[in-house]
Amino acid sequence: MTITFLGTGTSQGIPIIGSTHPVCLSEDFKDKRLRVSVLVEWDDYTYVIDCGPDFRQQMLRADCRKIDGIVFTHEHSDHVAGLDDVRPFYFRQGDIDIYAHERVIASLTKRFDYIFETKNKYPGVPTLSINTIENKPFKLNNLTVVPINGMHHKLQVFGFRFKDFAYLTDMKTVEDSEIEKIKNVKVLVINALRIEPHLSHFNLEEALQFIDKVNPQTAYLTHISHLLGFHEAVENTLPEGVFLAYDTLQITL
Repeated sequence: MTITFLGTGTSQGIPIIGSTHPVCLSEDFKDKRLRVSVLVEWDDYTYVIDCGPDFRQQMLRADCRKIDGIVFTHEHSDHVAGLDDVRPFYFRQGDIDIYAHERVIASLTKRFDYIFETKNKYPGVPTLSINTIENKPFKLNNLTVVPINGMHHKLQVFGFRFKDFAYLTDMKTVEDSEIEKIKNVKVLVINALRIEPHLSHFNLEEALQFIDKVNPQTAYLTHISHLLGFHEAVENTLPEGVFLAYDTLQITL
């Protein structure tokens, strides 16, 4: 299994438009972060977790030629706004599978009503095959995926476990029963927005505490804002086995 970090930034990305913050002015490519998403590949299958506003740019940069589906964590704009850009895949492959909580499906149906229209549908838009998921395992081809339920302030969100890889973003609270599902995974990816506490995201301290509970072999931090600091400086402070993810990073399990 290969994981490609398509984006590791928070909702505005880094650099933020018009910002003169030192991290936003950094020349280090690891400090330049598109909106958060990963590509998960195994055997001949390719899935994307979340489809934010940078989706087109991410697909071009990763030279991604086909996707078997998109799995959504939740409905916030930085995770869904690129949905229309699945069109090139649809034109080549046909219907695109999407997997999401029923609440997220309802949000997408409202936001992208022209995609989900069944009568008099414009021929230039994609057709999506809807798969509603709950907090129980589901199949993606030959692999069983385990949802991890969490809260993003007052909004329910899903993380996902693919074999020994667990991906959780936009988390603020996770029940112990959910943490049990990912105990001792080989690779954990978890959000760490900034140094200061935040209403709906783990800050760095909370993310490190969460990593201690899960006890993975390796952990990567994602959904990072400029307020966390420079990539190189922050990574030098992290415990053994914990790293900052960065855009284009690939890991193999």
